[in-house]
Amino acid sequence: ELHRQGLMQAINRRAMNGMPYMGWSAGSNVAGPTLCTTNDMPIVEPASFDCMNLVPFQINPHYTDFFDPKHGGETRDDRLKEYIMVNPNAVVVAIREATALSVEDNKLTLIGKPNKMKVFHRNMSETKEYGLNDDINFLLK
Repeated sequence: ELHRQGLMQAINRRAMNGMPYMGWSAGSNVAGPTLCTTNDMPIVEPASFDCMNLVPFQINPHYTDFFDPKHGGETRDDRLKEYIMVNPNAVVVAIREATALSVEDNKLTLIGKPNKMKVFHRNMSETKEYGLNDDINFLLK
């Protein structure tokens, strides 16, 4: 619907011209380059998976690394690692409940409940977690 109504571009222009943008859940997904790291499979094909690109990395909201030993399928980590293998230049920032990312004056910070976010990138041998006091500005480059 954002594409069909021309809102993706309109919101991007306003945000790039200084209007604050705040999104959570799907609203955080569309702040990144694409919709490809949503937790919700689209049941209809969107006009495009391209999003607002307000930040240069993919966002995976509601991230959990909980593993249910009775579940025989993929974990969230498995899915995100598969994504970065297929998209080698992508960086995925997985944020947990009660946390948010804030960009002000070209400075990126993790805010909220004392929790950590996880970063997935193909060039990293392992995923890495970052806490509320860690410098995560490298993600804006």
